[in-house]
Amino acid sequence: LTGDDKPQFKRAKALFEKEDIIITTSVILECEWVLLYAYHFKQNDIMNAFQSLFGLSNVQLQDPVVIADAIEWHQNGMDFADAIHLAQSKDSEVFVTFDKKLIKSSLKNTAVSVREL
Repeated sequence: LTGDDKPQFKRAKALFEKEDIIITTSVILECEWVLLYAYHFKQNDIMNAFQSLFGLSNVQLQDPVVIADAIEWHQNGMDFADAIHLAQSKDSEVFVTFDKKLIKSSLKNTAVSVREL
């Protein structure tokens, strides 16, 4: 996504041009963190890049529903990692956390029951 390492970029580009790609949820989570904190990308730019990448015909996501929910909730103010964790827990009876900000943002983004521990 950054192209900063030219040899790696060329190899990755060639792979994406020739192969079907499956991207795991954990890779997406780590990629967002690296782009945000190591490369200082803006959140909106990261989400736009993700949506472009995920829209490629040869790219499949491990759990596209989780990622779609996480991106939507993130665009509505929820931390991206929190959104992924919560989206992965949608079928749970309750999601328990110490994070008051997550509890507040979950109320306006999702029907998942989130409570403070």
